[in-house]
Amino acid sequence: MPSELQLKLDYVNAYRENRLKVAQDVLENKKYFNELVTICFSPSEKNNHKACWILEFVSYEELNWLEPHLDLIFENLKHLKQESSLRPIAKIIQLLVKSHYKKAENSVVLSEENLQNCIEASFDWLIKDTKVATKAYSIRTLYVLGNHYDWIHPELQIILNKDYSDHSAAYKAVAREVLKKIG
Repeated sequence: MPSELQLKLDYVNAYRENRLKVAQDVLENKKYFNELVTICFSPSEKNNHKACWILEFVSYEELNWLEPHLDLIFENLKHLKQESSLRPIAKIIQLLVKSHYKKAENSVVLSEENLQNCIEASFDWLIKDTKVATKAYSIRTLYVLGNHYDWIHPELQIILNKDYSDHSAAYKAVAREVLKKIG
């Protein structure tokens, strides 16, 4: 028997308003959150990509809710293959990494293992044949990480320069922005 959350996800479509409504339901009923995260990182679930869409919106409001799930999230990045799941997860990863390095009072704290899994997944998404939005989030995430791991910026620079001419205007814009910052 499908859960309440599964039933809600069955009716989610790509329309922003539709996704926001279910995200609002989760924000108002935290009881759905654990199941939402589990579905996101269960690629065989039929609503996996929809759960990822919802998790992205919830993360904008309550990023710290992810803290008990960080190991699950970062250990399972490599198992996500569906493009509809990758884009929102790449955005969430970017939010988590930025929060980690802000060192503010309510920042999310990532372990070294979380960061290593993030670096690996971000480079994989950048190199593999993923869509431009996933690549763009990966580039920005790697840029932030490169401020703390001295080997990342040179590697990122090589990839961006090598792949620059093969990509869309959107990719080129992000690549130019980050290459300028790297110097």
